[in-house]
Amino acid sequence: MLYHLLYPLASEFSGFNVFRYITFRTGAATLTALFIAFLVGPPLIRKLGRLRVGQPIREVGPDHADKAGTPTMGGLLILLSLLVSVLLWSNLDSRFVWTVLGVTVGYGLLGFIDDYQKVKKGHSGGISGRVKLAWQTVLALAVAVAIYNDPGFDAQLAVPFFKNFTPHLGWLYIPVATFIIVGASNAVNLTDGLDGLAIGPVMIAAGTFLILSYAAGHAGIADYLAIKYVAGSGTLAIFCGALLGGGMGFLWFNASPAQLFMGDGGSLALGGALGTIAVLIRQEILLAVAGGIFVVETLSVIIQVASFKLRGKRVFLMAPIHHHFEELGWPEPKIVVRFWIVSAILGLVALSSLKLR
Repeated sequence: MLYHLLYPLASEFSGFNVFRYITFRTGAATLTALFIAFLVGPPLIRKLGRLRVGQPIREVGPDHADKAGTPTMGGLLILLSLLVSVLLWSNLDSRFVWTVLGVTVGYGLLGFIDDYQKVKKGHSGGISGRVKLAWQTVLALAVAVAIYNDPGFDAQLAVPFFKNFTPHLGWLYIPVATFIIVGASNAVNLTDGLDGLAIGPVMIAAGTFLILSYAAGHAGIADYLAIKYVAGSGTLAIFCGALLGGGMGFLWFNASPAQLFMGDGGSLALGGALGTIAVLIRQEILLAVAGGIFVVETLSVIIQVASFKLRGKRVFLMAPIHHHFEELGWPEPKIVVRFWIVSAILGLVALSSLKLR
């Protein structure tokens, strides 16, 4: 919005020319989202507390009785700061911006309905898993089909560390892209189990894809790095910056001991947004690298369920894997910080792969 209002004035006052630069607007979007989160956070927490929108605690697993009643639906804070900042600083003529916003809002609404059901019922069971997965798949499939039918699209898959290995998937790209978006959404949701655990890797992945989006949207940089050039995708760096700023603002209130929980409204939306950005800039596999923590959390659940059904035995003391470490006696803050460190390392690995080809 500000881009459309102020950049045209550059012909009258050269100072407004700064609005043409994605780097400037990315920084501004980051700070704007952070400021909104700081401003809205306290009254939102008080309001949710008065409404008794408290987090139901599972009866099985580690003892988190002290967290019962902590306000949930904190995804409202992240999404509000994110969406307002993106709308203020992005080029709203970009189809990339509206595609990611559509997934973010759609998955966010689905998650908020799930959160509401949990609060209303007073336990951790909200929308059934099948219903939730069905709606996620429908939205992701629509996005995948739209991307596949975009003029100039080619269904080549970029493989990290291999410069000349780009398999052409053809129409199979549609189910692959759908799986990536849905998988990323659910993976972030599974990771959201301890104070600050999910938002840390989300911010690191957002920072990583901020750089990747800018590179993919810049013809010179994309050619130098031998990555797919996607015209116009550089504007997604602004979205990533806003996500990074909103995430930092949320973490201020979500750090242990949390004053506010993210809830499914936040985790499903943020994971879906990251998955969509990865698909749009054609760096699908790098999402699994930068978001390796999410992959491990998801695999731990799959392995646990499969092992119990096939062998009647569990591999982990409890899944997702962060609860396994809790059962081993690791303090919650230590688990969270160590997962952040691993996530930061994986983000650097993902960025390093751009030249190690």
